[in-house]
Amino acid sequence: MYEIKTQAFFAAAHHLLNYDGACENQHGHNWMVEAYVQGDTLDKSNILIDYKVLKRELNTVLEYLDHKDLNELPEFKNESPSSEMIANFIYWRLKEKIVQLSKVSVWETQTSCCSYFEE
Repeated sequence: MYEIKTQAFFAAAHHLLNYDGACENQHGHNWMVEAYVQGDTLDKSNILIDYKVLKRELNTVLEYLDHKDLNELPEFKNESPSSEMIANFIYWRLKEKIVQLSKVSVWETQTSCCSYFEE
């Protein structure tokens, strides 16, 4: 089994709903996103997926989130746009284009990360 990963970044504001603490106030992050692809079959160039393709598709998803107030997007309306929900959103949007996608990790700080993957 092979696994590759790429990273990309976006900046956005959000606030958590139903949360008692500082994060209930609007604040922002410079998010780092990692997208993982797994598979056991390589193409004729002996690659699992071209990094250019994975990066392009990931950046397309992140462009939608970049420099936005996530609470104002329809997908998060009346929802708390937590790292968990953001990872889920990115995963399913990217999975539409990259079928071998296995996991998405969203870092809101250098030490705090959430991953979403299917069982």
